[in-house]
Amino acid sequence: MRIVRVFQICTCAALLNAAAEPVFAQAPEAESRQAAIEQAQATKAKELKPYAPTPGERLMTRAEETFVYPIQTWHPYIQNAYKGGGFAAGLGYMYHVSSYNYVDIRGSYSIRSYKRAEVEFGAPRLFHRRAALALLGGWRDATQVAFYGYGIDSSSANRANYGFEQPHGSALLTVRPTRRLLTLRGGFELSRWELKSGTGSFPSVEEVYTPATLPGLGTTTTYLHTQATVGFDWRPASEYARRGGFYGVTGRDYTDRDDRFGFRQVDYEAIQHIPILRESWVISLHGLAETTWRKSDQEVPFFMLPSLGGGSNLRGFSSWRYRDRNSLLLQGEWRIMVNRFFDTAVFYDAGQVAARTGDLDLNHLKTDFGFGARFHTPLSTVLRIDVARSREGTTLVFATSPVF
Repeated sequence: MRIVRVFQICTCAALLNAAAEPVFAQAPEAESRQAAIEQAQATKAKELKPYAPTPGERLMTRAEETFVYPIQTWHPYIQNAYKGGGFAAGLGYMYHVSSYNYVDIRGSYSIRSYKRAEVEFGAPRLFHRRAALALLGGWRDATQVAFYGYGIDSSSANRANYGFEQPHGSALLTVRPTRRLLTLRGGFELSRWELKSGTGSFPSVEEVYTPATLPGLGTTTTYLHTQATVGFDWRPASEYARRGGFYGVTGRDYTDRDDRFGFRQVDYEAIQHIPILRESWVISLHGLAETTWRKSDQEVPFFMLPSLGGGSNLRGFSSWRYRDRNSLLLQGEWRIMVNRFFDTAVFYDAGQVAARTGDLDLNHLKTDFGFGARFHTPLSTVLRIDVARSREGTTLVFATSPVF
């Protein structure tokens, strides 16, 4: 019995020793592995450097700070006084009155002698970044704005030109109560439209029409324009987006001091970006309907009518090609991301104007198609180039803003 007990004790001791050996053996191994990890981290920490933007990133940031959101004291300003004025060049002087609030004094002159001068005060981060305020005062002069007549069946051969001068002042407040989705916007503008003869190679409007056949011809009209927008916006940014959408309604009231050309207008707009393949491809859709109503026996002047044509809507047609009291615009783009700063797009535009809202349908649409290239930052479009083809020819568009 004594021999058996001795054997059992020895067996237990051997088993305990065998179980303990791996523990003692693993301890140095674990310590050495931890030390290796710490040494690798220390070596990597010595090699860490601040992120250095690539040449492409520096170029696009500089372009954005110069043309889209200028932060320099002196900056180029290439916005035209009015659509159809051709290439414009100008200069601006900006200074910040606080961390985010600024005053910008700027002006431009186009190849068709369109002139623009204005002063803007901007406060983009009011109420804890829930609101933005813009106050604007200025003057512009357009010399050869096109008018082709009323309706979708107007002929391109009937073009006439008119000009106008317009001093104006406005205030616009945009509020996003929750910083997301719901968007409220309201504002007013006081302006005076002084019509004058058109210049250029086409006849002036007073040579073709009379005040009886063209309401507003040869007049000076002072408008108080008030507006209000209610919308839902979940795009990352309005100036460039590959996902999200915007759906909104805008009501406008134009009060003529002389009670001759007062009217109301309601705009319905929808934008939807549908990402494909992790946003490498995007299907972008846009719809806009503009409708007007006269006040009692007053008229909507020809120069204030909704219009189609130009680089911001029906791109295959000349600026202001179609005008009437109501308009419908439908657009679709297939956008392909080439790299972080460059997209291409295949697009199709369709639109119609009509004297009555009930006449707006899909049976008499004017259409165009084309190809475009866009240089952009993550939140803004720096340069947009579109080539559009319609039954009236081919047009080339250069712009510093998205089409929608």
